[in-house]
Amino acid sequence: MSLDDRLLDHLPELRPIAADGVEDVTLRQLLTMTSGTGHRWFADERITAPDLLHEIVAAPLAATPGTRFAYTGSGAYALGRVIARVTGADLRSFLLPRLFAPLDLRDPPWRTCPLGHPLAESDLFLRTGELARFARLLVQEGRWDGRQVLPAPYVRRMTGERVDTGTATYGEAYTHGYGLGVWIDRADTYRLDGRYGQYVVVSPARRATVTVTAHAERDQDLLAAIHELVVARL
Repeated sequence: MSLDDRLLDHLPELRPIAADGVEDVTLRQLLTMTSGTGHRWFADERITAPDLLHEIVAAPLAATPGTRFAYTGSGAYALGRVIARVTGADLRSFLLPRLFAPLDLRDPPWRTCPLGHPLAESDLFLRTGELARFARLLVQEGRWDGRQVLPAPYVRRMTGERVDTGTATYGEAYTHGYGLGVWIDRADTYRLDGRYGQYVVVSPARRATVTVTAHAERDQDLLAAIHELVVARL
C-alpha cells in the first residue's frame, strides 16, 4: 500500500457508482485534502447515507484531483476504509497494537459510523496527558521509550510534503500550508487540530510540544495565545 495508490484500486466494486474523475484520486490527495471532491462532511455531522463511503465516491468532483486544497473529513474517513480493506481490520483495531498500545492507550474510545468504522477525521477521545503522548512521539520522530513506533522518515514527510492553503478562508492560522494530515503553522511549527480547542503544536527545532484540551469557540485567539505565551518563550 502506497500513498500513490488510487482510491478505487483498493475499492474496485465502487467503480460503477464513482463520479467522473474519482478514478484518478490518490491516497496522498485524500490525506492532503487535495482530492478535488465536492463532498463536504465532518465528524460532528449526522450520517444519513446507508454507506458514507458510497456517498463520498459518488459525489461529483469540484476540482481536478491534486489542484485545490479543501478541508473535509471525507478524505480521512475514506482512508480509514482503505486501511480496513487492505488489512482486514477496522482503523481502530489496526492501530491498537501498533500505535495505541505502545503509548499505553489501552482502550481509547473512538466514535464510529453506523457501519462500525471509526470516523477517522475526529472524535478520538483522549485526556490531555494522553494526547500529549502523541506530541512527544512526533517530536521524537516516532520513537517511544527506545522503540521506533513510527518510521522516522514518515514523520519528517508529514511536514515535508505540503500543499498550499493560501486560499483558505478559516483564518490566518490555516494559511501556512497543510502536510500529510497536519496543519503547517508559523514559527517552524505544525499542528494537530481538533474541534473546540483541542490542539497539539509541535516544534521540532525547539524539541518541544504544547498540548491543549479545551472548550473554545475562538480558535484564532487560542492559537495566538499558544504561540505568544508559550511557544515564543521556549
